Amino acid sequence: MSAIFLLLFGPALIFFIVALVSLVKKKKKRAKIFFILTGVYLLISLGTCGIMLANLSLDVK
Repeated sequence: MSAIFLLLFGPALIFFIVALVSLVKKKKKRAKIFFILTGVYLLISLGTCGIMLANLSLDVK
């Protein structure tokens, strides 16, 4: 279960940190790209991992 949460938020958190560091270093184009990657990864992972987490608790026959 914790591995699912690590896959869910881990890469998005790393992308967000890279984006913040890029913003501090005045590299706005790189920061914008990593902010977009963060959003896209969260959207996809919340959908995929959310379905997996929902199916763990439901009894689908």
